[in-house]
Amino acid sequence: MDLLGLLKSQFLCHLVFCYVFIASGLIINTVQLFTLLLWPINKQLFRRINCRLSYCVSSQLVMLLEWWSGTECIIHTDPQAYPKYGKENAIVVLNHKFEIDFLCGWSLAERFGVLGGSKVLAKKELAYVPIIGWMWYFTEMVFCTRKWEQDRKTVSQSLLHLRDYPEKYFVLSAVYDCTLNFRNNENPTLLGVLNGKKYHADLYVRRIPLEEVPEDEDECSAWLHKLYQEKDAFQEEYYRTGTFPETPMVPPRRPWTLINWLFWASLLLYPFFRFLTNMISSGSSLTLASFVLVFFVASMGVRWMIGVTEIDKGSAYGNIDSKQKRND
Repeated sequence: MDLLGLLKSQFLCHLVFCYVFIASGLIINTVQLFTLLLWPINKQLFRRINCRLSYCVSSQLVMLLEWWSGTECIIHTDPQAYPKYGKENAIVVLNHKFEIDFLCGWSLAERFGVLGGSKVLAKKELAYVPIIGWMWYFTEMVFCTRKWEQDRKTVSQSLLHLRDYPEKYFVLSAVYDCTLNFRNNENPTLLGVLNGKKYHADLYVRRIPLEEVPEDEDECSAWLHKLYQEKDAFQEEYYRTGTFPETPMVPPRRPWTLINWLFWASLLLYPFFRFLTNMISSGSSLTLASFVLVFFVASMGVRWMIGVTEIDKGSAYGNIDSKQKRND
């Protein structure tokens, strides 16, 4: 391990990231709470402010992936569709197979300039998670229970409510079918990203015009089922050949995630280290032990908050029919 790699694996560095994330996140959540005063006066201004406040939180995690870890993400897509990314509203269908797949999705949104205004269908319990969940609540994320009988009305009403949203976000002009995998059988983890480990991601993106998506519910269900079977086939081909179809492209990395983190770090680290210095100079071992314990718990809390956005395994949607066809 080189010197830089050794530095990135040190607990002190992780402590700094956790402190900046927690402190800035709680400050942002507090500001978001006060922006509720704007809702009855100017709803669009409320939304614009919260999109930018949301970016201040989510971009810190993207910064870890892109600048600290240096993870590379190559997009494989149709060159004719590529110029439309970030310039139209779309639904993104991304497979959930790896621990950091949501971060790769955020990185994609950031590189196309839509991270702050992008929307996701999130588990309902995430709305109660400090920082990330509260941030999503104020940006009007669509929360669901994963029970379609209950979610049908909720999702429909939430999407209708977002029709006049002022920011660009990935909803409703086309479908972007995204299939993610990692080279050399890498198994990326959030802890690996925090330790500065570099991963190599390949993302296959198919742009499907909305006109090709059936409007009838049963036909749309069958179409989506077939889509996931195709995603499974793409994954099998990737494991066999080590690549996805179409032309590989690398969207340029933007500096704003790093600038945002440096801003919060410069604002928050001086009082933090001054407080730490005063504690050390006090000479009280009990105080120091309590301080270390608090920040250890805080770092575990960050890991938990991010962990609730993970999935235990990839979607099996479409697998049953595929297995049956192979058996036949």
